[in-house]
Amino acid sequence: MSGFPAVRLRRLRRSEPLRALVREVQLTPADFIYPLFVTHGSGVRNPIGSMPGVFQLSVDQARREAAELGAYGIRAVLLFGLPAAKDERGSEAYHPDGIVQQAIRALKDAAPELVVMTDVCLCEYTSHGHCGVVEQGRVLNDPTLELLGEMALSHARAGADVVAPSDMMDGRVGAIRRVLDEQGFADTAIMAYSAKFASGFYGPFREAADSAPQFGDRRAYQMDPPNAREAMRELELDVAEGADLIMVKPALAYLDLVRRARERFDLPQVAYNVRGEYAMVKAAAQLGWIDERRIALEILTGIKRAGADLIITYHAKDACRWLEEDFRCRTTTTRAGTFRKTTDRPGNRY
Repeated sequence: MSGFPAVRLRRLRRSEPLRALVREVQLTPADFIYPLFVTHGSGVRNPIGSMPGVFQLSVDQARREAAELGAYGIRAVLLFGLPAAKDERGSEAYHPDGIVQQAIRALKDAAPELVVMTDVCLCEYTSHGHCGVVEQGRVLNDPTLELLGEMALSHARAGADVVAPSDMMDGRVGAIRRVLDEQGFADTAIMAYSAKFASGFYGPFREAADSAPQFGDRRAYQMDPPNAREAMRELELDVAEGADLIMVKPALAYLDLVRRARERFDLPQVAYNVRGEYAMVKAAAQLGWIDERRIALEILTGIKRAGADLIITYHAKDACRWLEEDFRCRTTTTRAGTFRKTTDRPGNRY
């Protein structure tokens, strides 16, 4: 009785209700963090050519987006800012009335229950496009920590729930934690881009955030893609320095590290389904080569199955809509009759 024909694993695959009943990984809107790119002005909704369906938004448009996300059941956003002007030290990044600081206040006013996370990095704000202070062509680690602390503090003062350092400077989580604690923001959480690799998958972000380096590249501070053991060291250091959430970025080419991090650490685990991953799916779908819905949901399921608790993804709204459609399909009519939903609350639909 230990094998075929007594054991037939296909028994539980023969219908969608059975498959849904025993499904091991379930995606829900609560799994997703939706990135927003905010810019100065009013009524601005600039499409990003390499990322169909994603826009640079003025603050008033971001408020409207927040309301829409609530209807989808998405609970969190990650803000990136496009400054009015750039300089060598990225001054708008930590200005009290910078674009992200304005957006934080607007979103918390429009949707107090929305978890507002903010990217803490200088690359979008500096004239040279690097993630830190540059002198004689070198990105300096320790002087950058002071500016990152100021940036995170300005976000916390504006009302951010979570600050997310993505610069990959050594010691930045500890430096930000000290500043926040000393200034009375001990409850502001840190989501660390702990294992962020120097990846070719970031390409479309350069257009979205206007942040391409003006010289060289970021390989001297972002991680070398072949290094898995070093990634575990980065994660360990961020945990020791006070990170509340840890991240692996990108997701798809690094699912082995998402799994290793899940097995090794008890902190909430985040994976970033980055712009290049999104853009490839969109481009192939537009050419008719793949079924976007099926592929995107398969990718997101794979990221969660690997061990991610939360997924930052530009497919978040689409995924929520597709999941809702799948739910309606499953709960409409079967051979046994009609099933009725017990609740219309987004968080309980899947």
